[in-house]
Amino acid sequence: MTEARPAFYALAPGGWRDYVTLLHPPYTAWHLGYVVIGACLAPHLYEGRLWAAVAAFFLALGISAHALDELNGRPLATRIPEGVLKALSVVPLIGAVAIGIAGAVAFDPWLLVFVGVGAALVPVYNLELLRGSIHNGLGFALAWGAFPLLTGYFACAGTITWTALLAAAYATLTSYAQRVLSTPVRHLRRRAAAVAGTIELREGGSEPLTRESLTAAPELALKVLAAANVSLALALLVLRLS
Repeated sequence: MTEARPAFYALAPGGWRDYVTLLHPPYTAWHLGYVVIGACLAPHLYEGRLWAAVAAFFLALGISAHALDELNGRPLATRIPEGVLKALSVVPLIGAVAIGIAGAVAFDPWLLVFVGVGAALVPVYNLELLRGSIHNGLGFALAWGAFPLLTGYFACAGTITWTALLAAAYATLTSYAQRVLSTPVRHLRRRAAAVAGTIELREGGSEPLTRESLTAAPELALKVLAAANVSLALALLVLRLS
């Protein structure tokens, strides 16, 4: 039985492929989409602020958070040296904080609240600090769903409205669905040594249970949801820029 990849998007281990895998490409794109959606829902879209927010979340979430996650048990089984992972955990986060501080100085000091929350969420969630109190489905949905969307909205609007909160509910719910679908898949791919069993059909006969048969549907749903969220973000961006 061949060893399963740790994620459907994981490349063969080694070299540059490990760094691509570390980014969790479909999930990073999915959650950066929330930043774009939030900014596009604001009364006025400031392109510079939007791209600064996207860059900050790419550094903090796409790189730092995922590097910390890999340091905490090597769930993706990459061969990236520990020292490099530590640097990738700290340096991009500093860059993200610097972008946020620059934005607060240039446009609204209240943005520092979002900077502080974001800087704290990365280690608290990914290193399971505070006894792992937010390292769960709801914590994931709020931290990486609602928070990016609200930040994108505030970066352009300078306030939080009911529109932003309703959109944050959308981000929370879709992120929670991601967690529900991905948790059993991760268990099968990363912890299960073997899968055995059959489904007995009422009309006779049986179907074998395999790792592939159990992961195929939820992983397809994850791919579709990631593509759907990115498509929505791009549609709103085109609408606001046209």
